[in-house]
Amino acid sequence: MRRFLAVDVGGKRTGLALGDTLTRLAMPMGVLQVPRGPALLEALVKAVREHAPDGIVVGLPLNMDGTEGGSAKEARAFAAELQARTGLNVHLQDERLTTFDADQRMARSGRTHAQKKELRDALAAAAVLQDFLERQP
Repeated sequence: MRRFLAVDVGGKRTGLALGDTLTRLAMPMGVLQVPRGPALLEALVKAVREHAPDGIVVGLPLNMDGTEGGSAKEARAFAAELQARTGLNVHLQDERLTTFDADQRMARSGRTHAQKKELRDALAAAAVLQDFLERQP
């Protein structure tokens, strides 16, 4: 069994989720309210120490036609930096429509807009990780 921490990086908020290859279930873990940069990397290193995953999965924001734009290049650079800082393998996973999926899941939840906004990034990270886990042998 391998355990993974998923990271859905945003400009102001980063969603986290945990899952493993045994259960093949991804669970949202929360949101880091830290802007992209050195402070975010430090917060993620702390999360890695706390949750002790075997690897990390970072969402790769591809265009709808599957091509890579500037955001995908930034995600690749961020993943490389995260791998260097943690020493763990960092896998990239297509994140297209994960935020839409998270919004759909919350549509009838009864939560306020602010509550939905807080949870959205963690649910998106869980969706990225779920896709990754389902593709593991």
